[in-house]
Amino acid sequence: MKIYIKLFLALMMLSGCNNWTKPDFTKQPTISDYKVGEKWVWKYKGVTTKGEVRSEGRDKREIVEVNGELLMTIGKDTIPVTEIVKPEVSKTPKYDWPLKVGKKWVYEENWTSQDGTTGNQQLNAEILSYKEEKVEAGTFMAYTIHYNGKITNSRGYNAVVDEVWLYAPKVKNFIKLTQKQDDFVYNEELVEYSNK
Repeated sequence: MKIYIKLFLALMMLSGCNNWTKPDFTKQPTISDYKVGEKWVWKYKGVTTKGEVRSEGRDKREIVEVNGELLMTIGKDTIPVTEIVKPEVSKTPKYDWPLKVGKKWVYEENWTSQDGTTGNQQLNAEILSYKEEKVEAGTFMAYTIHYNGKITNSRGYNAVVDEVWLYAPKVKNFIKLTQKQDDFVYNEELVEYSNK
């Protein structure tokens, strides 16, 4: 009888752990998920197929509080966290919440750069998996989201785009990005995450 009780308890623990680590879906983070001092640091590098480095450096984001309001610093910019967690009202969003393996949608965005160049990207998106992924900042459960399509701009640029984003719910952000645009490859990886 003791063996059956031990076996039953072991199975209950395993099934409980499985449900905890592999949810059926992930909802969009809310403001209560962020706290002062939380910090992300990514390293990035963009290289042409000929080996020319076009961009390289680090990108840092941190949650700060000013007059009782949570803000995220991104370089020299500061954005209210309420803007980050605001549901995107779009039929073609970057992330189609809730996230779930097998989900497919179209992501489309029109943009204007600081120099006035306008552009458009239209990408098919699909969530391929949810599993442990290792990056320099650590090991996290993450969704693998594949985007592919095209990007154009007002200067005549037209390229096929293939991107893979690893989004980790624990850090409320992507932990790795690999992007290919014709003869250009861009990689970004989370190298530091702290949640004080």
